[in-house]
Amino acid sequence: QVQLAESGGGLVQAGGSLRLSCVVSGRSINSIAMGWFRQAPGKAREFVAASSRSGGLTDYTDSVKGRFTIFRDGAKNTVYLEMNGLKSEDTGVYYCAARKIPGLNTRPEGYDYWGQGTQVAVSS
Repeated sequence: QVQLAESGGGLVQAGGSLRLSCVVSGRSINSIAMGWFRQAPGKAREFVAASSRSGGLTDYTDSVKGRFTIFRDGAKNTVYLEMNGLKSEDTGVYYCAARKIPGLNTRPEGYDYWGQGTQVAVSS
């Protein structure tokens, strides 16, 4: 059973930075594709970033390109989301997700495992 545990959220001023962590247990991150999603109040869950099993391929939603980076640490079995230049519209609950099938996917239904989420609030 794969379990995901996010951390690193918090309150930050616009223009600031946060690093979210997702610790994976039950399976090596080298064998699974990973993604980050977020959900703002009253809105649907949306794709933020994805990483292939090797980490060699990544994808981002347009609104975060150049500001966010998804990367992995195999030794810690952890996936990170580095967020710079935060904006008020980045506010939401951020979820880490993993999928059994290799390859990048931008849809929530393409993922099999989810963490509990971590709250990010950006004040303007």
